[in-house]
Amino acid sequence: MAPNMETTGTSTPLPLPKDLSDIFVPAMRVHRKSAFKSVMGDPTSAMINMAGGVPHPSTFPILQLQAKVTSPVSQPEGALSSNSTNLVLEKSRRSHSTESLDELLQYGGGCGIDSYCSFLKKYTQMVHSPRYTDWSVIASCGNTDAIGKAVSLFCEAGDSLLVEKWTFPGALSSLVAAKVHPVPVDMDGEGMDPDSLDRICTNWSGTKPLRAVYLVPTGQNPTGATMSLERRQRIYAIACKHNLAIIEDDPYYFLQFAPFSTSESLGDAAPSGGQQATSLVPSLLSLDTDGRVIRLDSFSKILAPNLRCGWITAPSYILDKLQILNESTILQPSGLAQGLISKLLNDTWGIEGWNQHLRNLRATYTYRRNVFVGMVDKHISSLVDYVVPSAGMFLWMKVSLGPEGASNPAAMPRLLETMKKCGVMMAPGAPFCSSSNGSPATADCYLRAAFALVDVDMFEPALKRLAQAIVAIREAAIYQPAVQVEKGIASPIPGKMAISS
Repeated sequence: MAPNMETTGTSTPLPLPKDLSDIFVPAMRVHRKSAFKSVMGDPTSAMINMAGGVPHPSTFPILQLQAKVTSPVSQPEGALSSNSTNLVLEKSRRSHSTESLDELLQYGGGCGIDSYCSFLKKYTQMVHSPRYTDWSVIASCGNTDAIGKAVSLFCEAGDSLLVEKWTFPGALSSLVAAKVHPVPVDMDGEGMDPDSLDRICTNWSGTKPLRAVYLVPTGQNPTGATMSLERRQRIYAIACKHNLAIIEDDPYYFLQFAPFSTSESLGDAAPSGGQQATSLVPSLLSLDTDGRVIRLDSFSKILAPNLRCGWITAPSYILDKLQILNESTILQPSGLAQGLISKLLNDTWGIEGWNQHLRNLRATYTYRRNVFVGMVDKHISSLVDYVVPSAGMFLWMKVSLGPEGASNPAAMPRLLETMKKCGVMMAPGAPFCSSSNGSPATADCYLRAAFALVDVDMFEPALKRLAQAIVAIREAAIYQPAVQVEKGIASPIPGKMAISS
């Protein structure tokens, strides 16, 4: 059984979640715990337990784990705090709130390490305040793994899943593997269009019903769109109307930005994390009174990707199903990774330190967004159309290839080749397109630029190179076998970051 959480902070008793098990796929309605666990039950401390194939912890060779971590303080973009502290996990002794290494390294159940989940339940309550009782969280190996498991509750081979027209390729790959058909929903500058969602559901004539919608509501990948509160309310109301589960994939939720500032965008000074007063848009989970939102969070964008740790929030009866899926696949994320995160958040940083770390991240990415958009406006505003993102890591650009290029399927592949010759790479739109019968020319007229990793002083040369490539395509005879790029067309990369030719 997934751990439960008592809801607090309200004088009015909260309702139980609605039972959505009638829209589970048939296999999930009868999915039970493993036969072994069903027979054995849960051993008590008085038992001499010789049932499991579990190694003795004395054989674990890791005696101590130490890590040096920063102490979050308000700081400029890109600067590491000069303050640091040591984080220590001991072999056989608990470290304040966090389990010993012997416990962290041993087999565990499908819910995750207790102290890890305990912090995340508490933090979810603080940030999202779910509006029903009997909910909880379990550990995941990040959102890509969680997406496949959440989808499998409501879709089996031959079923269809509502998705944004442009969406995360990892989710599309999961659907292909499961033989589930994506149903594209139109988008605008705020993400999924509620009128399109309602129209598709109302007019649906498929042989199998629509049961769920998958979306990325904040800093959407790839478009960078963020839903307003009003948009989220409309999406939720339509999901209730058509009895849909909502899979809320939200890895960029804590990377919401302050408003775009042109005065800051080209300046030298970066804002301090202490200056950030960004108000986070309420999540779909925070609006959910039915228990129909399965929320997926990840540490990949807010701590480090290869920790491979995240968490899922949902009604407990849904988490029971996901727990079984965990136990038949990953079991749970690495105990070392969970223990490191638990020790960091529970005992080292605490809630305030964690909040300051998130404020620093928002300051960093706000600054990066401002500089990048300022450079886009300076160098390629006549060549692309875009909406300034208010969250996430991406700028989504519709490329103007001229009247001939826009209707020629060969134009965008040639642009990509020309970009490589010019020394710049961005993601083309095609892999993000959820429509299986969409026009390649239409799908390929987009580029996704990620402003998260590249050093800020790389932005300008990257965009100059992109401008050169687009102009070369627009001005060339695009029906020729290849676009010729003269030697030296690429603008130089400053300083030590120069690449070989």
